[in-house]
Amino acid sequence: MTAYKHARMAIDQDIYLAADNIVTTRDGYMLLIRRRNPPFQGMWAFPGGFIETDEELVDAAVMELAEETGLKVPVHEMELVATEGSVGRDPRFRTVSVVYHAVLEERRSVKEADDAADAKWFPIVDLPEMAFDHRTILEKLNLI
Repeated sequence: MTAYKHARMAIDQDIYLAADNIVTTRDGYMLLIRRRNPPFQGMWAFPGGFIETDEELVDAAVMELAEETGLKVPVHEMELVATEGSVGRDPRFRTVSVVYHAVLEERRSVKEADDAADAKWFPIVDLPEMAFDHRTILEKLNLI
């Protein structure tokens, strides 16, 4: 039996992990929230937020979506579609985001809460200006 020794290496990172949600409908709408807080206060963004140390990624995504919009989407309907971590995408600090996508049959009632000042369905062909790199993510995924 061979014993492996793992060298301990010092890691000096200050990176935050977030979950973002792209929620669309089959008839061409996307759910966005208006940010209540800086940065990008007042701008539209994907519902999402930071992942707690003891949370699974998809569970965090589902929870953030429900907290900010009241929309409950089962875990099995969430598809991991991207990981975004470009330097500078969040002006506060380095943030890596796992991005989930859910496609609903139709728009459901939503209500802003928590960090969201508003929650609203937009036609995908007429999205407002968006916070962070969210429009770029949509372009990379060929959703717009």
